[in-house]
Amino acid sequence: MGHLDHATFGWLTPVLSYAMACIGSALGLCCTVRALGAEGRSRRNWLVTAASAIGTGIWTMHFVAMLGFGVTGTEIHYNVPLTMLSLLGAVVVVGAGVFAVGYGRDRGRALAIGGLTTGLGVASMHYIGMAALRMHGEVRYDPVLVGLSVVIAVIAATAALWAGLNIKSPLAVAGASLVMGGAVSSMHYTGMLAVSVRVTPSGAALPGATTMQFIFPLAVGLGSYLFLTCAFVALSPTEGEREASVSAQRPAETAV
Repeated sequence: MGHLDHATFGWLTPVLSYAMACIGSALGLCCTVRALGAEGRSRRNWLVTAASAIGTGIWTMHFVAMLGFGVTGTEIHYNVPLTMLSLLGAVVVVGAGVFAVGYGRDRGRALAIGGLTTGLGVASMHYIGMAALRMHGEVRYDPVLVGLSVVIAVIAATAALWAGLNIKSPLAVAGASLVMGGAVSSMHYTGMLAVSVRVTPSGAALPGATTMQFIFPLAVGLGSYLFLTCAFVALSPTEGEREASVSAQRPAETAV
């Protein structure tokens, strides 16, 4: 059995991955709150932004954490198409859950469907990403811990969507995002505890890309996207601010 190390860089990757999960959650919650206060095309656009933020944040969290994952006796490479599929799948499935909440008439039912869909999407992203691993050996999973990680993902997703429906103040959103970041990180590391590797020593070259060739630059790029989107959301006026601006302009127009 190969010895697994989930933090080859110490606390750096766990802390950074938690931060990325929190940023993605906070951004997704803010966009969902904006969407619920908007109508028409504006609501759709905010929901798309929320889905991309949450999906990207969770994916970045997973692969930043994976930068610290190592197995003695073998290098680790990644299958590029499968890794990209995990990113696309995360955004699409999270989007389905967010839209279910954003357009659902029965909020309780929409929350249940959206939470289940989004949670399964998060879990699928994790395990598709794990399927992209290429190493000299066989990866095995503890089914009990795998099941637990999926349950955590569904609970975390449902809690996030509930927060989007019920939390409005910036302070509450910040607190909810910290909790959500912890829940997503817990799901990841629970899934990683389910992993064991039987190493088969070999001198053959591994297919795929190394973490520094592919995962690191992509994670940096997606992290930059999250920060830029945060700035865009922070500078965008809320529906209330827009209505106040319109109301303030009407008396001036009437006076003229």
